[in-house]
Amino acid sequence: MDKPALDAALLASHAAGDRAALITLYAQAADMAEPGAAFYLTHAYVFALEAGDARAPELRAQLVALGAEL
Repeated sequence: MDKPALDAALLASHAAGDRAALITLYAQAADMAEPGAAFYLTHAYVFALEAGDARAPELRAQLVALGAEL
């Protein structure tokens, strides 16, 4: 997915309140961002925590690896 399509998908997921999609899309955005990965991963992590999503520990581990979380 290219950046414009990802941005559109993020906006649509926010509008729909689709947390599962937001977690996936923010994680994808982090993979595409070379600076700014921590920004997108933090969003994915927060949505995962709010949703009780099983991906939260892995997202946190990625933030730790980036030095954005202790």
